[in-house]
Amino acid sequence: MTARFTAISFIASETPEAEAALLKLADRYGNADPATADVIVALGGDGLMLQTLHRFLGTGKPIYGMNRGSVGFLMNEFRERGLSKKLEAAQRSVVHPLSMRAVDQNGDVVQAKAINEVSLLRRSYQAAKLRLSVDGQVRLSELVADGVLLATPAGSTAYNLSANGPILPLDAPLLALTPISAFRPRRWRGALLPDHAKVTIEVLEAAKRPVSAVADHTQIENVVLVEIEIDRSVDLVMLHDPGHSLDERILREQFGY
Repeated sequence: MTARFTAISFIASETPEAEAALLKLADRYGNADPATADVIVALGGDGLMLQTLHRFLGTGKPIYGMNRGSVGFLMNEFRERGLSKKLEAAQRSVVHPLSMRAVDQNGDVVQAKAINEVSLLRRSYQAAKLRLSVDGQVRLSELVADGVLLATPAGSTAYNLSANGPILPLDAPLLALTPISAFRPRRWRGALLPDHAKVTIEVLEAAKRPVSAVADHTQIENVVLVEIEIDRSVDLVMLHDPGHSLDERILREQFGY
């Protein structure tokens, strides 16, 4: 049988543990140019995994992460030996990013992708006032809160979970719309939306209550309008060891281990 992955490219975060791992692995397996590699192996934590997924967005190139960071929810266990066999046995998880279109107070438009979530956050001592629409229909005329976020299933265990949003199975055709410290309406805890929905968020009293929009690590200040929807034209491929797939990790998270 011909191996799927003969050219491996290693990428490491700027920590001593990750850089030491890169040197050892590159010496053992070689280190191909990322442009011609069959697979990218990311050495670090979840932050590096997100950066790597963004870097190779639209290429379809599979990313296999090994944990040389802290949490490592998206990563596999680090082992120096047997990497070729682990790559051949790895299971694929395919996710699609969110596409964000943000308009600021000057009328400038910024577009960005988010693998985990798009969040709107207040930028002053006053709570944000937001109007939420789904597919062109206003669903919440005024949300007074520290902010709101829209998370993918892959990102539902990140900021969304910290904001008391629901954990979504990876293959669920859903998005989680979750308020951040909602003041009004007090009892609104968010909504589960079909993943084909287009969410529009208008910032009310934008000059008095400034708001920033964040798509993963891309931040736009002083937004007045943000539109978000899934971009199905982009496949993001992550590889995980058997028994430790992203589906399995999300399921374990729901049961608290």
